[in-house]
Amino acid sequence: MIARRLLLSIEIHFTQEGCPADGFINTLHENAMEVNGPTKNNVASPTSQSQSEAQPPAPVSDPHIPREQWGGKYEFLLSCIGYCVGLGNVWRFPYLCYRNGGGVFLIPYFIMLFFTGVPLFLMELSLGQYGAAGPITVWKCCPLLKGIGIGMLCVSTLVCLYYNVIIAWTFYYLGSSFQSPLPWSCEAPANAALCANISSGNGSFQSPSEVFWNEKVLGVVHSKGLHDPGPVRWPLALCLLAAWIIIFLCMLKGIRSSGKVVYVTATFPYFVLLVLIIKGATLEGSLQGVAFYLTPDWSRLASAQVWNDAASQVFYSLGIGVGGLLSMASYNKFDNNVIRDTLIIVVGNCSTSFFAGFAIFSILGHMAWRKGVPVGEVADTGPGLAFVAYPEALALLPGSVFWSILFFLMLFMLGIDTLFGNMEGITTAVLDEFPQLRQNMMHKTLFLAALCFAFYLMGLLLISDGGIYWFTLIDSFSTSFGLIIIALFMCIGISFFYGVNQFCQDIIDMICHCPPWCTKFLFFFKACWVFITPFLLLFILTYIFFEMYNTSLQYGSYVYPFWGKALGVCIGMACCMQIPIWAGVAIFKESGTLKDRFQKAIRPLNSWRANTLSSSGQTEEQAEPERVDGPYTVNLTSMDFNAMTWQSDSNA
Repeated sequence: MIARRLLLSIEIHFTQEGCPADGFINTLHENAMEVNGPTKNNVASPTSQSQSEAQPPAPVSDPHIPREQWGGKYEFLLSCIGYCVGLGNVWRFPYLCYRNGGGVFLIPYFIMLFFTGVPLFLMELSLGQYGAAGPITVWKCCPLLKGIGIGMLCVSTLVCLYYNVIIAWTFYYLGSSFQSPLPWSCEAPANAALCANISSGNGSFQSPSEVFWNEKVLGVVHSKGLHDPGPVRWPLALCLLAAWIIIFLCMLKGIRSSGKVVYVTATFPYFVLLVLIIKGATLEGSLQGVAFYLTPDWSRLASAQVWNDAASQVFYSLGIGVGGLLSMASYNKFDNNVIRDTLIIVVGNCSTSFFAGFAIFSILGHMAWRKGVPVGEVADTGPGLAFVAYPEALALLPGSVFWSILFFLMLFMLGIDTLFGNMEGITTAVLDEFPQLRQNMMHKTLFLAALCFAFYLMGLLLISDGGIYWFTLIDSFSTSFGLIIIALFMCIGISFFYGVNQFCQDIIDMICHCPPWCTKFLFFFKACWVFITPFLLLFILTYIFFEMYNTSLQYGSYVYPFWGKALGVCIGMACCMQIPIWAGVAIFKESGTLKDRFQKAIRPLNSWRANTLSSSGQTEEQAEPERVDGPYTVNLTSMDFNAMTWQSDSNA
């Protein structure tokens, strides 16, 4: 009886504390039977026996919802390659290469790639695959750093907001390419007077491609600046709507649908680039363009800007710190060789950037030869290259309509793949936080439709007359210092809070039969995660702040006002400030002294290992229950020591 009364007291205390004491109580039940022995001369009560037989134990429901997985390893590889190989590979890398010393730029580029890009890329893929969770839920490995996942979600939201506007521009140009002659060529009747002024040597006039871009597409000539967005350009609004409808349909069934789409969208751009390289090699003046692209200028290696441009190009082209890589890796099988995939994707991305320069500058060299000007006068970067310089070069080719359709179809495929990855980061984060949406297809469809429609409404600001000013502002600050800070804290958090040795062991656990070369690579990555990569990220961050303080933000001849630049800084701060905010929340939820709270906040939750067991096909029963705050204590009262009172109560 003493043991039974003590057991009742313990059960009441655990119930009040809210602790999962089932296993502990069951053990005490067994011990109680051993102490007291059988009652009533070892004869069980018929009533209690019938009740125990009539009430079988209720089955425990499994709260874990099955997670989708890629249909094959090629779907994951193509999705990651399509996500990384974006518009920046075509319009940014070639320009940076010729501006920063031609072929010399490849030296800092590959150094930054090996010591910053590849280690961070592997970290994201490994974190997502091991945890089988999105950018927010995966930080059960270190609850203190949950703000990193929230920050990734903020960055991804901003990127999706403006990136689909580029696809809308591409749609507009693609539709206009079906006209013969092209509306931005000198053969078009509307451009006859304009081309006559240019040929007469009057440099004050814009080219037909510039007029088409600024007046027909953007309408920026009708806006005075950031404060004057003007009306929405409805042809672009229809193109933006079509782009979001395509995104919605392709992502409706998750990776089961988008994983099949990438077989086309990720491979078609390579076919177009190959065709453009072959065509460019046959044009007069193409060698001058290639020479301009690769001619080395060794003195540029001493410039800090060259190293910053190399690091930023590696960082942004791989899509690090946005959450897309982490989300796509979370749908991998647990034993997937993540190191092999990292090397394949990174090599494919960088090779695409390098060879895209030949396709771009061979044709720009031909345009410079036709105009009789240096290649540097026709080269440009960003939207100016994709929508002004290169279309003008294509208009000079025989069969210009065909080449224009092919080029803008390639840009559409490049943009849609990158947007898939960013949207996957957002949807995976939300579905992991609200897993009931995965079970109900209708709820998931409504959520995705509402998300795409909200992005469409917000994107209308960017396709107004002054939308290009807002586009440039968001583009400049959404992936600026905030993204670097997120990646820096991710690297430091995994290396020092979660533990770099534990993280390397997790990678080895995933790669069941780890080849010797994988183990050797891990030693290199460990050194990068602890020392080299954080140092290089701090260098990039310092240079960004220095440049942001000393230079003004411009679009063409328009200089942004102070309040506009301050707004951009606030956009970047809103992303990285999630880290200290949610770290404070995690510490506040714990108990004890400040040091105890911090130590508890950096300790992985047991559900972090439960996800691993589920992903690897093991039973989740082996996982421990979720960590609790309250200690397991037993409160005893004076009645617990009064056996005579208990005995009298039982006899009564």
